[in-house]
Amino acid sequence: MADARFRTQSAESIARLALRNFFAGSLLLPYEAFLEAAAASRHDIQRLSHQMDASIEQICHRLSTLQRAGSKGIPFYFVKIDRAGNVVKRHSATRFQFARFGGSCPRWNVHQAFEQTTDKFISQIAQMPDGVKYLCVASSVTKHTTDYKTQARRYALGFGCEAQYADAIVYADGLALDDRAEPEPLGVNCRICPRDNCDQRAFPAINTTPFIDSRERGIVPYRAKAAR
Repeated sequence: MADARFRTQSAESIARLALRNFFAGSLLLPYEAFLEAAAASRHDIQRLSHQMDASIEQICHRLSTLQRAGSKGIPFYFVKIDRAGNVVKRHSATRFQFARFGGSCPRWNVHQAFEQTTDKFISQIAQMPDGVKYLCVASSVTKHTTDYKTQARRYALGFGCEAQYADAIVYADGLALDDRAEPEPLGVNCRICPRDNCDQRAFPAINTTPFIDSRERGIVPYRAKAAR
């Protein structure tokens, strides 16, 4: 901690908490045993949750930390989002790009998890603007309330990996993975997304100029032109 040279006491305290949580996860879900169980189950979250006596969230988070030199697991990302779209927790061993500010892409299935009436897992093959394809898996969890007057806390959990590892993931079964399949086009968020034909765009990208044609009515009220 001293070598990290944090500028504020708050930052150091947060880092200490993260290390404590990482230690707890390593203690409850030992690396080699968990890595072996994950591979044997084809990374079945529900099965691992029962086998390891851990929550769905704990299992997803632990999967994203299995990058020990000489004994690496599949590189996963993990994200936890509240109903307002705020990223509560994120961790990644992948190239998947998270939005640091503003909302994330509405096409990403982590948002669809809130639409499920049960805590069912949903999957999609998606492609980011850099061309990398991902297997994206999402579900929702509800934190139990302590009393009648307390509002329930519901979160969406998302985890995934590059599509090249899909054969090792049970949630990829039944998905179209060949070169002819059309993945869901994702962006980081609308403000920096280069896709100019998205029917779910909320805002124009910051490097474009909105153009409105009063003779046409499209899904979004403008077309984007690249700024000069």
